Amino acid sequence: MTSLIGGLVFCISFLALEVQATYRPYGGYHPRQHQADSPIVPRQTFQRSFQQQQPFQSVQQETHCKSRPLDLVFIIDSSRSVRPQEFEKVKIFLADMVDTLEIGADATRVAVVNYASTVKIEFLLKTHFDKPGLKAALARIESLAAGTMTGLAIKTAMEETFTEGSGARLTNKNIAKVAIIVTDGRPQDTVEEVAAAARAAGIEIYAVGVDRADMKSLRLMASLPLDEHVFYVETYGVIEKLTSKFRETLCGVDACALGHDCDHICVNNNNNSYGCKCREGYTLNADKKTCSPGSLQNQNQNQNQNQNQNQNQNQNQNRNQNGSGSNEDANEMSGNELSEDACMCEAQIAFQMKMQSTIKQLTNKLDDLSRKVTQFGGRR
Repeated sequence: MTSLIGGLVFCISFLALEVQATYRPYGGYHPRQHQADSPIVPRQTFQRSFQQQQPFQSVQQETHCKSRPLDLVFIIDSSRSVRPQEFEKVKIFLADMVDTLEIGADATRVAVVNYASTVKIEFLLKTHFDKPGLKAALARIESLAAGTMTGLAIKTAMEETFTEGSGARLTNKNIAKVAIIVTDGRPQDTVEEVAAAARAAGIEIYAVGVDRADMKSLRLMASLPLDEHVFYVETYGVIEKLTSKFRETLCGVDACALGHDCDHICVNNNNNSYGCKCREGYTLNADKKTCSPGSLQNQNQNQNQNQNQNQNQNQNQNRNQNGSGSNEDANEMSGNELSEDACMCEAQIAFQMKMQSTIKQLTNKLDDLSRKVTQFGGRR
């Protein structure tokens, strides 16, 4: 019974080691690397455990992933610890990465910084705008051997490759700046400050550790969140398996394929969103989704005509208002004149009546005087 229990415990322990592979297919650092005395899992154990885990999505598999424009710089460690056949694996990984991207002057641009104790810029972002030429240049890269100056390599990439003169595009064009560091050792210089400066300059850093890579240094270099920017593989023999993971990480989402409410045509933007567009002879409405017959020029003409009509109506209203004001002023002036005429008529009538009364009185007096004269003549 005791031996049976012991056998079960042994089998469970063995299965646990199988499951706990040194590679995490969905990114992130491996906790075992924080234990200094932990043994390195043999290559065969890692390969078996990788096959037991959820398989990667094939590069050719249909997804809603759409290659977005990048300024991408590979920073690769070619120190003495990287054997020639392992360095060839790194170049295959880079070539596979290029195959998943849309390369071009208006698409993704790629540069490579090769480093050991010295740093060599293999080619700049402005050098290759086609896949065949880019892959041929990758195949010609040779290892430098000697030390591991990772901090110097990051500084060189930041100051000499991510510049407009070297082919990097302006920040207002919404082109992401991405650096992917591949190393299998511990940096011989400091990386924390220079990596922080690069991130502050808008460079997104991914750190890939292989075999004896120092996980603490990888975490100091990478952008946040770390579980999306730090990766670890046991050997260079399986590094190409990271291609699918990086394709998912670096690509843009095909927002139109996910669903849209455009009336006619959906257009993907660089920021994982979409916009709507109309077919020829139609114009996008104010809601930015639906379309109406007629060209934009005709709509502008109609708008101008409507504006002119509105202006004419406003002018007429102003004229009417001004006319009303004039009539009121005229009426007021007429009222004043009528009042003045009325006053003048009353005065004239009074004057006439007075004159008539005076004339009548004078006439009566003359008549009286005439009778008296007549009487006086009769007496004589």
